[in-house]
Amino acid sequence: MVSVVHITDLSHEGLQDYVSLTDVALRKVSDPKRGLYIAESSKVIQRALNAGHTPRSVLIQEQWLEETLPLIQDYDCTLFVGNSSLLEELTGFDIHRGALAAMQRPVLPEVRDLLTTARRVVVLEDIVDHTNVGAIFRAVAGLGADAVLVTPRCADPLYRRSVRVSMGTVLQVPWTRLPEWSEARAILREAGFHIAAMALSDDAVSLREFAAQQPEKIALVFGSEGDGLSSQALVACDTIVTIPMLHGVDSLNVASASAVALYALTD
Repeated sequence: MVSVVHITDLSHEGLQDYVSLTDVALRKVSDPKRGLYIAESSKVIQRALNAGHTPRSVLIQEQWLEETLPLIQDYDCTLFVGNSSLLEELTGFDIHRGALAAMQRPVLPEVRDLLTTARRVVVLEDIVDHTNVGAIFRAVAGLGADAVLVTPRCADPLYRRSVRVSMGTVLQVPWTRLPEWSEARAILREAGFHIAAMALSDDAVSLREFAAQQPEKIALVFGSEGDGLSSQALVACDTIVTIPMLHGVDSLNVASASAVALYALTD
């Protein structure tokens, strides 16, 4: 059962999970290493619990106790309650969304297992902005792709900002990490996927044309915010697809492009 602890200082050992949440460089290394991620707001915590994830602890201000306690009352975890200034000192920001939860990070599935029943997957190559990662997961959830595959250098989908921007959908969309392209290409091909790169190229086909004669199984590949897709990714792909643009605009933000592409490929 949940244990409620009212804190007046930051000496409790369990509070280490919440130290310096705004330090991206620190958290993107320390969170996976320690097997945790941070869920922010009651809605996101509820989605995490619905996905079968286990809370290690929850951190709230006093006014959120009545709302938060029923969510976790059946779990063996600690509910820390403190005043706003103390919690801001701990985390580095004002907790205005009700609650934070340190969740046990789930074990990622094998790529081949994830592809067994999938028809549409999105591949994120080296996308470093957590906001973009979260927004793409939200598009995937809302527009019906089956899974997301991220490359080794892509931002962590379970980083706090990604989870928040995705409105918690990152907790319900199946995802895992791909190996390098030399191996990833073979895995996707063996599973029957046509690999389509979303990129600018003289030999690209328009999204409308590709959607009109789309293959049964498609892996849509989106590249990093600055350089786009790597040469290794472009070589691995079967088709290069582009979204035709007007008024001298060459492309969309990667998250917007993912939503447009997924909508165009909706059955």
